[in-house]
Amino acid sequence: MEMGFTTAAYVIAAVLFILSLGGLSGQESAKRAVWYGISGMALAVLATLAAASGAWLAALLIAAGGVIGWIVAQRVQMTEMPQLVAAMHSLVGLAAVFIGFNADLELSRVFALDTAAREVLSGFAALLAHKSPVEQNILRVEVFLGVFIGAVTFTGSVVAFGKLAGRVDGKAKKLPGGHALNAGAAIGSLVLLGVYLSTGALWPLIVMTLLAFFIGYHLIMGIGGADMPVVVSMLNSYSGWAASAIGFSLSNDLLIVVGALVGSSGAILSFIMCKAMNRSFVSVILGGFGGTTGPAMEIVGEQVAIDTDGVAAALNDADSVIIIPGYGMAVAQAQQAVSELTRKLRARGKNVRFAIHPVAGRLPGHMNVLLAEAKVPYDIVLEMDEINDDFPSTDVAIVIGSNDIVNPAAQEDPNSPIAGMPVLECWKAKLVIVSKRGQGTGYSGIENPLFYKENTRMFYGDAKKSLDALLPLIN
Repeated sequence: MEMGFTTAAYVIAAVLFILSLGGLSGQESAKRAVWYGISGMALAVLATLAAASGAWLAALLIAAGGVIGWIVAQRVQMTEMPQLVAAMHSLVGLAAVFIGFNADLELSRVFALDTAAREVLSGFAALLAHKSPVEQNILRVEVFLGVFIGAVTFTGSVVAFGKLAGRVDGKAKKLPGGHALNAGAAIGSLVLLGVYLSTGALWPLIVMTLLAFFIGYHLIMGIGGADMPVVVSMLNSYSGWAASAIGFSLSNDLLIVVGALVGSSGAILSFIMCKAMNRSFVSVILGGFGGTTGPAMEIVGEQVAIDTDGVAAALNDADSVIIIPGYGMAVAQAQQAVSELTRKLRARGKNVRFAIHPVAGRLPGHMNVLLAEAKVPYDIVLEMDEINDDFPSTDVAIVIGSNDIVNPAAQEDPNSPIAGMPVLECWKAKLVIVSKRGQGTGYSGIENPLFYKENTRMFYGDAKKSLDALLPLIN
């Protein structure tokens, strides 16, 4: 009866997770989709506790973790969400490593007992006790894969966190030997799998874990800042596959299903983002992009500043306006001011829309979340493919804290690190106003010729303060 309840609960939870993923594909249904996910996870946890021995200890640890998570969530700003997600991925990877080692130690302990002692075992130990030699080797393969993927995910996520938080240089860096080192570590891990299966010893698993830690570190260090949104998505995929592999080890059907959902959806999202950036999916995840391939194109001209009155005059005269938000808007927490500016312009009958690049910000969907939080109508928030052709007929394009996604070097400079990446062609508008804190190159360190074009004006200063000063002048 208890097993039947757990199985039924797992099936319902899996359906809720699928509904959650499906709902996240649309902004209108996203809130409902989140509640599907919360409900599914709550049901899964309760069903697991109901079937577990020592449930009180697990419940205590879950409660402690929940409290810590609540405190962290309350303190984290929206600008810090990318690094928070990376940090969460690292915990999933580390959990997979610990569970894998625990499964190996438990397997060794169980088969060190005599036959009579094995008959009185319960829980996971009892499950192991009835495995044949072939099934034990299958379990070891599952453990090995779970630990390998988990270790790669852990160190990769830690490096991604460091880059996103600005604690590690965002430029692509590799050790001498580059891909050969990664390939050597991967081949070495495969050899260790054979040793592990033939001997059942613990040391091959430990050595493989160290090699996997290195692979995760070196892979992500070799990926430049411009590709970090793809990295975050791929790490999400890795964490899912790690969870799925551990689900096989623990014979937990729900963990297998959920891990596969997370792994496949993360991989699909990464592929879509790579396509949107004109990147090779394999090359990005192997650390093949992010550095320059030759001398950058020389930029001619100078940056021309504009003051608040000048921006107000341009907007008051314009009939059509496209706003392009970026990570700088999030840092300045200017989304509410942007929303108010949009409301005032639309109230005057102007056609105002938002252009969202697939990798705007440092996390997929980052800008969409910020705009939704500021109550910007969904129907005027358009993706790059929907709006790029409209720039030539646009009076004013306002760029707020963006750099790479509006960089014409992607089309004009074959030696640029972002060469070939589809970008928002805002420079084709009659006037481009760039709201920017200073004259720096931005997160990825790539110079932007847009700032020097004849129809571009630089609106320097903190985005929120600049927009707050601008709002009273819109009439």
